[in-house]
Amino acid sequence: MRSARIPAAAAVALAPVLALALALGALLGGGAGTAVAVDGPAVTLSKSQAGTGGSLTVTGSGWRSRALLMILICGRSTPSRGVSGGTDSCANADGRAVTADAEGDFSRRVPVAEPPVPCPCVVRVATITGKKAEAFAAFQVAGHSVEPLPPEATGGRLSVLTDTELRGTSGLLTWFGAPTTRELVLTVGNVGASPVENPVFQVGTSHGVYAPQWEDHQWRGTIEPGRKARVSLPVELAAGAHGDYTVSLTYGGKVLAEHPWDVGRPWGVTVFWLLLCLVVPAALFRVGLAVVDRFRPRRTASGRRSRRRSPLPGLTRRLPRWGASTGAHAEPRPSPAGARTTSRTTPALPWFTPDTDPGATAAGALSAPRENSPTTPTREGSA
Repeated sequence: MRSARIPAAAAVALAPVLALALALGALLGGGAGTAVAVDGPAVTLSKSQAGTGGSLTVTGSGWRSRALLMILICGRSTPSRGVSGGTDSCANADGRAVTADAEGDFSRRVPVAEPPVPCPCVVRVATITGKKAEAFAAFQVAGHSVEPLPPEATGGRLSVLTDTELRGTSGLLTWFGAPTTRELVLTVGNVGASPVENPVFQVGTSHGVYAPQWEDHQWRGTIEPGRKARVSLPVELAAGAHGDYTVSLTYGGKVLAEHPWDVGRPWGVTVFWLLLCLVVPAALFRVGLAVVDRFRPRRTASGRRSRRRSPLPGLTRRLPRWGASTGAHAEPRPSPAGARTTSRTTPALPWFTPDTDPGATAAGALSAPRENSPTTPTREGSA
């Protein structure tokens, strides 16, 4: 009896433990599935094969919220190896842009086009701005040539060990629109089994939604397996470039690093154009004044003298001079000895008649009677 009751009691005691274990297993299994789903962005296609001129629907999930994405059909690539040769192996003219929603999902219809290189092909979805992310889905373009992929290099492999940085400053000429230059400095390590000699890196600069402009730069030196080296590569922008740029570094067709670059505006160019808009009109105005002054007619000396003459010469000669007395109060001035005397008649003024002219006393005109004059009448009884 006692031996039969012990297993039953043990079963009752282990029941909660088993239930808890099953619950933990379910939680762990669900958590692993979620981790796989959110490990990176994913892409699915409505069909795995289509011919040129057709279309397919690309659906994505797990992307950054409101991320701007580019969808391309690329050749000579697989989901495991990525795109060999970068975007030069893709049908860039037929690519489509799409923006993920707030949850990081999207759905976009894309036309089918032949890539410039043979298949195997993939549909590549990558971010345009912000943090870089990409995903691939295998796809076959019907009627397009298929060739085996080139063998993957088994030599040394490089990886970035430290953060990248841009070194250098802008000078005075850069303020006036000269090309901006920097040095991209980073530390790379050889994680392969063979040394890497004189590796050739590709440095590209991109602005906004435009694709990077790649330039090849060879680093002189050898990196042994398990060793690291400090690499410095030049970066140069076009004259007058300004705004937000992204510097990308690739090696062997894979992106090793990306670094943002905020380039200031060349304000010297703006100041130059403002001064030009002020100086050129002022110079043209001065030249116009000089031309007008050169070809306008000159005034002659006789013309200037004629303008200075009084318009009423006769009237000024008739007016009496200040301080000169006329009429009966005028006394004759003695003429110098031997001087020739001439009789000159005083011209009559227009407001005097000949009989009332003050200067006519010499001609016999009567003057006003005086009190002691013998012709003055006397009153009766006087004297």
